[in-house]
This record gives sequence, C-alpha cells and structure tokens, in this order.
Amino acid sequence: MPGRVAPRIVFGIDSATQPCTRDVPPSEEASVGLPISSETEPFVVRPLVANELERVAAVLGLARLHQGDGFYIVAWEHDEPLGHAHLALTDPPELQDVSVRREHRRRGVASALTAVAEEEARTRGFGRLRLTVSTDNYGAQALYRRSGYLDVGVAPKRVQGTILIRTGPIEVDDTILTWEKRLDQRA
Repeated sequence: MPGRVAPRIVFGIDSATQPCTRDVPPSEEASVGLPISSETEPFVVRPLVANELERVAAVLGLARLHQGDGFYIVAWEHDEPLGHAHLALTDPPELQDVSVRREHRRRGVASALTAVAEEEARTRGFGRLRLTVSTDNYGAQALYRRSGYLDVGVAPKRVQGTILIRTGPIEVDDTILTWEKRLDQRA
C-alpha cells in the first residue's frame, strides 16, 4: 500500500546487544496477522531488557517475571510498551501471558508477539511451541488458529482457586485448552 510503513520485528539481540531486525514484507503480513491499514504506526517487538522493567510493569504487569524459565518479549511504539508475551523455555516451550493494552488492540500486536516468540523458540532449536487458551477467549483462539496452532488432544483443564503471581494473589475460575504449533511449518 502506498505510504504505508511496514512493522519492524526484532528477532533477539546480537552479540553486541544490538537488536536484530527485519521489516515484515507484505507477503508475510497475512500469515502472521500483522496490520495492513495505511494508518498503522510502526512498532518493534523484542526481548525485554532490565532497564525497561519498570516502564513495562507500570502499564502491563509482568506476572511471570521471576518464573525463572524464560523471558518476556515486548512490543514497543517509540518508548511506549504496547503488549507483551512470556516465552517459557520448557520442553516443549510455552507461549504464556500474552497481553496487549486495550487501546492498542486490533493492530496486529498479539500476532507480532506470537511470531517473535515462535522465531525465538525456533532459533533455540525447538520444533514446536505450546500454549493454553481459555475456552471463553474466542479472540485469542481465532488469533492462534490463524497462526497455525492446533488442539493437541489434551482434555480441557479446569483451573480454580487462588493463584499467587508476582503482582499478588488472583482468583481464577477458568477452563483452558492446550494447543501447539509445529515450528518447521509457517501458518
């Protein structure tokens, strides 16, 4: 589209701690669900670094920060965090805690976070990425289906009670589905 600025995705940090970026070509935008509107502002997606913790936690929270098995990926527009996802480096790795600020939804932020998490897992040698999604979260289910995730056949799991996270206790009453994507295939 004329006048459109393509989103830029940052895939990790190189040995000199410089972001490794690539522009998202229009041919890939549909496959990862990135924004197509000509009014779209560019944003970057990259792993969270220590000096950004307070800024992100102030607007998004970082419930899994001290989980110890992975790292956060954050979408930024200039110096403003738009959303985040946690990539747990378990076997198989898990995409967790995907959250986009309400005023930045429907811009492809969650799709970009998911795509970067997939690339981060792929570059670490993993062949699949797993996630859980609420049975009631139809928007997230649609996003993950478009991105190539499939139900792995695990029975839905009921989660009830008080869960203690970094930001304090929360009450949960939910049923979650387990989905997975093979990373050697693009959506």
